[in-house]
Amino acid sequence: MDGEAVLVTIEGSVARLTLNRAAIHNAFDDSLIVALTARLRELDANGQVRVVVLAANGKSFSAGADLNWMKRMASYSEAENLRDAVALADLMHTLSTMSKPSVARVHGPAYGGGVGLVACCDIAVGTPAASFSLSEVRLGLIPAVISPHVVAAIGERQARRYFQTAERFDAAQALRIGLLHEVVDEAELDARIGEMVGHLLKGGPKSQTEAKRLIEAVTNRPIDRALVEDTAERIARIRVTPEGREGVAAFLEKRTPAWVPK
Repeated sequence: MDGEAVLVTIEGSVARLTLNRAAIHNAFDDSLIVALTARLRELDANGQVRVVVLAANGKSFSAGADLNWMKRMASYSEAENLRDAVALADLMHTLSTMSKPSVARVHGPAYGGGVGLVACCDIAVGTPAASFSLSEVRLGLIPAVISPHVVAAIGERQARRYFQTAERFDAAQALRIGLLHEVVDEAELDARIGEMVGHLLKGGPKSQTEAKRLIEAVTNRPIDRALVEDTAERIARIRVTPEGREGVAAFLEKRTPAWVPK
């Protein structure tokens, strides 16, 4: 079942992870959450993979929670609900903290947890057909486990609006508020994703991991002595790594670094 719900293809150093429940708009249930988390962890541990592209089949990117799953959860105890919520939170955390870059290919609607997936990816590119809604309050719920990632993407001010109104917004608005990085015509989507992946493959893989960790370390921290020393230690440490030395040497020698695919 996992293989049907989540497809994985690897070409060279690029992995494509595709949600494959088109008939129900790639909606989440407990089995999809387990499968997607497992595939992400496998790709993160795969030394061949440099970049992960998250995509979806069908008309939608992801419609959020599967209605049948929601019906089952309605009869769950608080402890059972907590178990399910932790699994979804772990999925979002796994995607957000991957050691390698991730790119969301958003070709259609993303609602609820689908918005969370987009927010967790490092880069998100969509088409005019993409639309979004944080619809949980209309069900008497809240976008709890996706909230840290969505707020990090769109900011507290926008979250105050969309977490409470649950209104639908289009790709242009998603671009304005920071959920999407770019919006391109559908015919250009894969080419633009390919260009973005090409940019990513030119960076040092270990430095990209450290760059992600750097963002986590400095965000919302005061620029005090501790932060000054922490950032200085980070650059000093990476300068003496084999990758750091290779990158500087390649630049000075006007050649391509060893990590760039031939």
